[in-house]
Amino acid sequence: MIAAEGVSLCIVDDDPSVRSSLTRLMRAEGIEPMAFATAEDFLEHLPNLPGPCCALLDIGLPGKSGLELHARITAVRPEIAVVFLTGHGDVPGAVTSMKRGAVDFLLKPVEAATLLAALTRAIERARAASAEKATKRDLALHYGSLTPREREVLTHVIAGKRNKVIAAEIGTTEKTVKVHRGRIMEKMKVRSVAELVRAADRLGIRPTPSPPRGKPS
Repeated sequence: MIAAEGVSLCIVDDDPSVRSSLTRLMRAEGIEPMAFATAEDFLEHLPNLPGPCCALLDIGLPGKSGLELHARITAVRPEIAVVFLTGHGDVPGAVTSMKRGAVDFLLKPVEAATLLAALTRAIERARAASAEKATKRDLALHYGSLTPREREVLTHVIAGKRNKVIAAEIGTTEKTVKVHRGRIMEKMKVRSVAELVRAADRLGIRPTPSPPRGKPS
């Protein structure tokens, strides 16, 4: 049995027999999958799919192909882990899908053990991606609670500057910077500057370097 508790699994394949066999296999593993016949059907549910989520995609779908669907998933829900299934050896498609982040690319008919191994890797990736997404969401909320001045001070703190230096550069007192620093640490829910640096990096916030010193005359 694979450990898939709390993970949503979607099957997208236009062949009813394939959908049925994959559904039976998943149920035998204690998973109740959602099955779709076309990319369009899946896309209707995509925004509301609970995470973590994995998707088994057929490459040769009618309408939007599996590769086109993967591109849409990557744009809308990049944390969804994808495993491709195809009835023919589509090497260019395999290269494209793997570059875009697919977990695996399997040829039909695929042995159950091979598919379950790929699915296990996909579940692990989906859980990690979902956790990272939740962490970034929480960090963004924490950052949103900062005042404009606190955000300014944050960019100096993560540059490794002392309070005295920050005060001189932003035109305030060292005591005021110390107060701002304390509030930043509290609101961002971090216990050290190192943690604050990691949080800022995850949010894409860059440190503010000190201005260049003037050349001596």
